[in-house]
Amino acid sequence: MNEKIMVAGAGKSGISAAKLLLETGGTVFLYDSNEGLDAEALLSNFPKDAKITLKLGELERADIAGIQICVMSPGIDLETPFVRLLTDNKVQLWSEIELGYQVAKGKLVAITGTNGKTTTTALTGCIMKNAFGDAFTVGNIGLPYTEVALKTTEHSVTVLEASSFQLETIIRFHPHVAAITNITPDHLNRHHTMEQYIRIKEEICSNQTKEDFVVLNYDDPVLRTFGRSALCPSVPVFFSSTELLEDGYDIEDGVICRKVKGKAEPVIATKELKLLGRHNFENVMTAVAIAVCMEVPMAVIQETCRKFEAVEHRIEFVCERYGVKYYNDSKGTNPDAAIQAIKAMPGPTLLIGGGYDKGSSYDEWIEAFDGKVRYLVLIGQTRDAISDCAKRHGFTSIMFAEDMQEAVKVCASYANAGDYVLLSPACASWGMFPNYEVRGKVFKDCVRAL
Repeated sequence: MNEKIMVAGAGKSGISAAKLLLETGGTVFLYDSNEGLDAEALLSNFPKDAKITLKLGELERADIAGIQICVMSPGIDLETPFVRLLTDNKVQLWSEIELGYQVAKGKLVAITGTNGKTTTTALTGCIMKNAFGDAFTVGNIGLPYTEVALKTTEHSVTVLEASSFQLETIIRFHPHVAAITNITPDHLNRHHTMEQYIRIKEEICSNQTKEDFVVLNYDDPVLRTFGRSALCPSVPVFFSSTELLEDGYDIEDGVICRKVKGKAEPVIATKELKLLGRHNFENVMTAVAIAVCMEVPMAVIQETCRKFEAVEHRIEFVCERYGVKYYNDSKGTNPDAAIQAIKAMPGPTLLIGGGYDKGSSYDEWIEAFDGKVRYLVLIGQTRDAISDCAKRHGFTSIMFAEDMQEAVKVCASYANAGDYVLLSPACASWGMFPNYEVRGKVFKDCVRAL
């Protein structure tokens, strides 16, 4: 890529994209609308003689003269004014994962969905590593695709977690195996409608052919319909945790099975897994289905699944204090994910929730308490809205806290031996924390300090 390419966003993925472009012989125009950033610190990420120009603040038409491609960081809303300037001037928008794909070699597995994609990606990555050795786990899970693209080979496998933000601007992005774990309301403050959100999620397989596969949740009516329609360009592979399938993956008498024309091949008993909850059994089925599509030996799949432990911040056991067990589910950034965490708790639960408002509805989350939640401790911007919603549903055991430390102390004060304290906010972390990882770490530090 020896032309001049713009990179929008000077965060982690933007810096990684810019480095890749420079390494492949390109010239980079790095732009960020935040004029308060430290220009010297940003440029220190690159060699002194690097062919890079940095612009902070307002983007002007003269800045993009001669630029035909802009690599977009996922955090940038496509309705941001400077993006309109780009599209009005016929600049093609690329996702960072699009750039990674166009440079990388080997086979690609891509996983998306509202919930479960991080655990599924991590488990799938472990299976591929154990099966092929030369494997990379990248994307929304934390490591930019562009950071490893030049390390890939014709024999390597890359497993990528893709968010809806990243899928908005793909062009030729083409995984051999794709997966959509589920689709429930999320990020509607950016995508506006469920129809638009669904369309973007399904874009993950837009460039696939009948030589490729897409693993879909049969229990999700949207995905079941999509997989059976002409809109699905690849071979659909279904899994279900509630129904017995003729073909695909299901659970029979506590055993995950692979079904072919009604005949069941046992894969692994759910009691052998170190993961809690039905939603995690779905994640395992997704990873198993992907691995079979990638022709991984079943023995490798089974052994990896048995050893795999929960991803950090996703129903992660922290410790036990005075007979009370604490779980960190900071990755539960929307109501549906938080519902799964509640269901996974084995007993009476004190729940910490609240955070940034993404335009979610909390009714189903509150209804899922189902007598299990003893107290709801709320923090962040959404605490009043969640409290009002809970009261409408007849749940009144609610307390407010100003920060995480206070929330943990309140839970510790009210919990009885045998109870569970769960951080599963049903909201994004922004406003109080820079990301869900920091939120989860703060929670764990507060718990361990009790």
